[in-house]
Amino acid sequence: MDFLITVNEITWHDVLIRIIAALTVGCVIGIEREYKNRPAGMRTHSLVCLGAAIVAVLEGLLITSVGSIGSDDVSISMGRISAQVISGIGFLGAGTIFVAQKKISGLTTAASLWNVACLGLIIGFGYYYLALIIGFFIMIVLTVLQRVIKVNPLKKVEIRFINRAQTLSFINDYLQKNNINVLDVDFHVEHLPGSEGQENIYINLYTLHLPNSLHFADMVNQLSENDSIHTVRTRNV
Repeated sequence: MDFLITVNEITWHDVLIRIIAALTVGCVIGIEREYKNRPAGMRTHSLVCLGAAIVAVLEGLLITSVGSIGSDDVSISMGRISAQVISGIGFLGAGTIFVAQKKISGLTTAASLWNVACLGLIIGFGYYYLALIIGFFIMIVLTVLQRVIKVNPLKKVEIRFINRAQTLSFINDYLQKNNINVLDVDFHVEHLPGSEGQENIYINLYTLHLPNSLHFADMVNQLSENDSIHTVRTRNV
């Protein structure tokens, strides 16, 4: 079966518009990442989007050049060069992911880089309106989605306190009053350094599920108001 491929000539004016559009879209998404102090910011996103657009423009120019020859001896494999952008961007995205104290960070930035590369390809091929629509949805995911759909993950919270009976009663009452679900609790006792009376310090490690109406920072501040509680912090293990 024969397929008829119509090859539209790409002018330098088209190339310039696509490059500027890629820079603009990448810059806008990168500013959002940089504002949140993420590892890849405005310049990185702009360069990724621009580079992907250049690859797409190059592929379009090559197809145009081969199409203008009109020879049956030359075969065209569309998408082969662009496909390398999709796979190759994974190495750059992996560089934005890092692990600190068994906590993984940078996954969202890596995903935004991959999406920006795809946007660059779309713009490079000349689908401006589709790129604007997709870019709009990317910005919604990065800026609005988490505010609209709030998900409180499980928290491991370490609480160090003295005066065991009174303080433990205060903690339990607080958790119950605020509808905080205690999934697990582990505890141990240490001697308080420098204490003449050999007073003990109690360490409870809670696994908590907070209701959507309660922010973790608010819980920490409210628990810390108790004079017998020395430390409230998250734990990753």
